[in-house]
Amino acid sequence: MSELNDLERDLIPDDSVLPLMSLREVVMFPRSIVPLFVGREASIKAIESAIALHDKHIFLVTQKTPEKEKPEPEDLYAVGTVSRILQMLRLPDGTIKVLFEGLSRANWRMVEVDPGNARDFPLAHVERLDDIGGVASEGEALIRSVNEALENYARGNKKLAPESLLAMAALREPGALADAVMPHLKIDFERKQRALEILNAQERLEYVYELLLAEVEIASIEKRVKGRVKSQMEKNQREYYLNEQIKAIHKEMGREDDPAAEAAELEKRLDEKVMTDESRERVKKEIRKLKQMQPSSAEYTVVRNYVDWVLDLPWGVVKESSLDLPHARAILDEDHYGLEKAKERILEYIAVLSLVKTMKGPILCFVGPPGVGKTSIAKSIARAMDREFVRVSLGGVRDEAEIRGHRRTYVGALPGKILHSLRRCKFNNPVICLDEVDKMSMDFRGDPSAALLEVLDPEQNYAFNDHYLDLDYDLSKVFFITTANTLHSIPLPLQDRMEIIRLPGYLETEKLKISKQFLFEKQIGLHGLTKDNLSISDNAMLEIIRRYTREAGVRNLEREIAAVCRKAATKIVEGGAEQKSVAVSKQTVNTFLGVPKFRHEKREDKPAVGVCTGLAWTQMGGEILMVEVVLMPGSGKVEITGKLGDVMQESARAAVSYLRSRSDLFGLKRDFHKEIDIHVHVPEGATPKDGPSAGVTLVSAIVSAVLNIPIHNNVAMTGEITLRGRVLPIGGLREKLLAAHRGLIDTVLIPAENEKDLKEVPEEILKDLKVIPVENVDEVLERALVCANPPALFCGRDNISPLSELLVKEEYQRPTH
Repeated sequence: MSELNDLERDLIPDDSVLPLMSLREVVMFPRSIVPLFVGREASIKAIESAIALHDKHIFLVTQKTPEKEKPEPEDLYAVGTVSRILQMLRLPDGTIKVLFEGLSRANWRMVEVDPGNARDFPLAHVERLDDIGGVASEGEALIRSVNEALENYARGNKKLAPESLLAMAALREPGALADAVMPHLKIDFERKQRALEILNAQERLEYVYELLLAEVEIASIEKRVKGRVKSQMEKNQREYYLNEQIKAIHKEMGREDDPAAEAAELEKRLDEKVMTDESRERVKKEIRKLKQMQPSSAEYTVVRNYVDWVLDLPWGVVKESSLDLPHARAILDEDHYGLEKAKERILEYIAVLSLVKTMKGPILCFVGPPGVGKTSIAKSIARAMDREFVRVSLGGVRDEAEIRGHRRTYVGALPGKILHSLRRCKFNNPVICLDEVDKMSMDFRGDPSAALLEVLDPEQNYAFNDHYLDLDYDLSKVFFITTANTLHSIPLPLQDRMEIIRLPGYLETEKLKISKQFLFEKQIGLHGLTKDNLSISDNAMLEIIRRYTREAGVRNLEREIAAVCRKAATKIVEGGAEQKSVAVSKQTVNTFLGVPKFRHEKREDKPAVGVCTGLAWTQMGGEILMVEVVLMPGSGKVEITGKLGDVMQESARAAVSYLRSRSDLFGLKRDFHKEIDIHVHVPEGATPKDGPSAGVTLVSAIVSAVLNIPIHNNVAMTGEITLRGRVLPIGGLREKLLAAHRGLIDTVLIPAENEKDLKEVPEEILKDLKVIPVENVDEVLERALVCANPPALFCGRDNISPLSELLVKEEYQRPTH
């Protein structure tokens, strides 16, 4: 341990609280005497306090940023020097000249300011830092090397007095020699501060020796260049010197592409960014690399692009969101009709945000068929909240790097789509719509859906790490909205991170209102028409919806309306003054759009045996499903046709099993099924059909055929059945009831457990339908069959078919005549 001698120890005050004075581009070293001109008011007050109250002792510490007039504690270095004031002279201009003597290096912490006793200068608690010794033999060798280098340095530096050189040569302690040499070197204050902060005396002297050799070499190069003497010089020092000369030449000529000026501009941009300390240090390191590179090198472009990318990102730049709830509701209603669940969720978020002021952005997933407005509602959400909107299409993306970027080791590496979006919108809290998230695929390059797990997790995305940046970036303020047509292709872990909101297909009534309020207005504007020269009646619009489109959304409906507008524009232009307006009615729609493209099933004209009306759900909405059953003499086979899926075929077999288990109730022989073949058919055989909700329809049609009893033609039904005859709940009730209403059905039988879903059905539909909840098949048959009173189903009837009469018990057969 290298200790201070007794005289030096006496110079250091026992009181650990001293006035603090910050220095600009000057580093004070122990055992050095430095004159300084002091002009700042706080510094003058600190000196006066040191003379008056602290036995002329003061703590000097260097500023990190010399330009700052009133530095904060974080603007000062952690290590400074306890010093003594030797002389002070006041000058006429108000400044003072002070001669300081450095005593000991020390670290410090600021003394808290007493509000009742404010000071004009800071006080600091200081703690002396003693030197740490090294190997004695190595220290002696290092001292000799430094004295040699110092003699060489003195030959080229006339300002170094011979007395000072002799005094430094007499020092035999590494730490004392290092502190004595440093004030004489012409280097920047950052490197001097580094030497001050090295506590190991031997390491400090090694560092000083390196700097001294560099200065000696630079002085030698300057001398040779000035004297035009050509000789061999060390490559790195030569390049350093010439680069400095080139920078000076560029500066004198005012060239814009001066590398030093570019680096300074990058540093200025970095200072304006609000980013983490880790990210800031990384960028500083890259800028330091740039300063040492030739602009013509390939690596220079790579590093410059990286720095530009980091600085172009909106670190901490947040756009103020609109929290006006009525205004947001008005915008959402103005842009879209319906979609109540999505709108309600957004308004809830805005309401909570207005109360707590800051919260993590929600992550929503809108799932629904094409054309229902998933992407456009996301854009409306951004407009309602006054945020930037960015759409990122993920359809067909199969590379993980599309989300998280490429590593910088690859040629042409870039960040992923997420950071591209933030750079484009220039704010850190946009609404980002990840469109078609269910259409992503994967290959040998990775799985992009796995990369989204971090992006769409509120507990992780505050530190999103893009491979290109390799820095943590905060995505927690981003409002993510994903869209998908189906969920089955989205991995379950990804589904778990999103709040899934289903957007069902539009009802006919909703399509009618959308077409009148939005689509028609838009298309007549695009085609140069007005409401005065083109009108479409409600019945005509319904005809277009029903017979020219079959979809869940309204894209094709908009195309058909556009076709009507084109035809109307043609008529108006060709007709001249005589054709001022065009009116489209239900009867004239086909003159504009041609032959109808689609048809919808309607109820039978009269009750029929073995024909039952079911209700089905499709992505395009609800449909009427006619089920036909015929009996033939046979051996008990069940034939099922109509391109039915596995679930629907199983429902048909379950219906037959139910009928056999209830044969006594229906008055049938126990082995009646062995004498007949049952053929079940669902028309439109080219259309695939599946699902369990046709169970009650199938059992009703089979019972009707076996008993030869007609089914009411104005009754439709839906529900899954069990072997015990229970009716289980189904989905898509809203769309199914609309299909029944469109097909002129009066009565609809639904599972009792679906009664709660009637709240989602529009009132205009319910007022024209009689909806009856049922719990078992007996209730269904009682209301569906024209004459349903088992087991006396054949009493007094003369129209029993011969085949059905063979199936019933003897006591129910007609007497022979």
